[in-house]
Amino acid sequence: MPSPELFSSFFIGGFECSTQRRRDGRRLDMIAATRHDRFVAQDYARSVEHGLRTLRDGLRWHLIEPAPGRFDWSSFLPMLRAARDARVQVIWDLCHYGWPDDLDIWSPAFVDRFARFVRAAARIVRDETDQIPFYCPVNEISFWAWAGGDAAKFNPATKGRAGELKRQLVRAAIAGIEAVWEVDKRARIVHSDPLINVLPRSDRPADVAAASAYHNAQFEARDMLSGRLAPELGGRPEYLDVVGVNFYSDNQWILSGPTVEFGNPRYRPLNELLCETYERYGRPVAITETGAEGSARAAWLFYVCAEVRAAMAKGVPIEGICIYPIIDYPGWENERHCEVGLFCAASRDGHRPVFEPLAEELRRQQEIFASLGAAQKAPLKLVGMAE
Repeated sequence: MPSPELFSSFFIGGFECSTQRRRDGRRLDMIAATRHDRFVAQDYARSVEHGLRTLRDGLRWHLIEPAPGRFDWSSFLPMLRAARDARVQVIWDLCHYGWPDDLDIWSPAFVDRFARFVRAAARIVRDETDQIPFYCPVNEISFWAWAGGDAAKFNPATKGRAGELKRQLVRAAIAGIEAVWEVDKRARIVHSDPLINVLPRSDRPADVAAASAYHNAQFEARDMLSGRLAPELGGRPEYLDVVGVNFYSDNQWILSGPTVEFGNPRYRPLNELLCETYERYGRPVAITETGAEGSARAAWLFYVCAEVRAAMAKGVPIEGICIYPIIDYPGWENERHCEVGLFCAASRDGHRPVFEPLAEELRRQQEIFASLGAAQKAPLKLVGMAE
């Protein structure tokens, strides 16, 4: 069984950091909505208390670059310094669906501006800490291409342009990687995209072929990044560093039909999907998002962990499992309270009640993986920051 070695803890905590504009034009800011911006130090400290010493979090580009070429790091530096104080390793999302309002995502300037922003951000991280940095350049390229370029669920809220948007986001991701490595060649890159399974409506050859094509479309962005598809975009194998996969209970469905629910005989085991991804790319894999809502949270973690162990037993190098999001949050479209986290909404003083069934299952799984040598890591050393 492969032994994870990439992250400071095998179990990872993910903070919702989406910043897209909804189809009605309203800007979302999940870091602010969950009050994570106010209580980031407490949030990081309580994550460590639960054995989560690796975290996913994000920079808010639209706040950091309020005018072209002018950077204001006041929204990011407190987070970066809180990570130092809590001795946590953070995978920083550089673009989580949002960008500055003055910028046209379809223009070449989008790629250029993103590269300049990333270069500046990488300098801040390099100058403030000695840790090897981890970055996710563009979160969920495939989902964003569908949601923003075909389904018009959020920005750029168009239809029929998913392929075009996917290519533009790949261009931006490549430019971002080059900008990061220009500043710090030690940096590691984690790409996060949904892991899906699409089933045919019937055994008819046309239905089987259509479902297979849709299923395989989940690999297009990574194929572009690695240069095996659309080489004119400039992809190279080294850009595909760590393959992050996001998996939820509704990530399997019948083409043009309903979701295939967990427990359905047609539901494909997660370990098979993980094997399929690893066989395609031969790169380390991490589950960069997974979770469930309400009372299903603990049971879902139990399932995912069992499937990860099955995949690891088959030789797949799984580097970590990210509980995402780790804090309850208001729904994107209707602001309903989504009970998905290990931690609940914050009180005025920053206290967040713990959802004990998930906490208990997390402890149990940490013990199981530790016994296998997967979750027991040396403590992350405290590194100095520039004053």
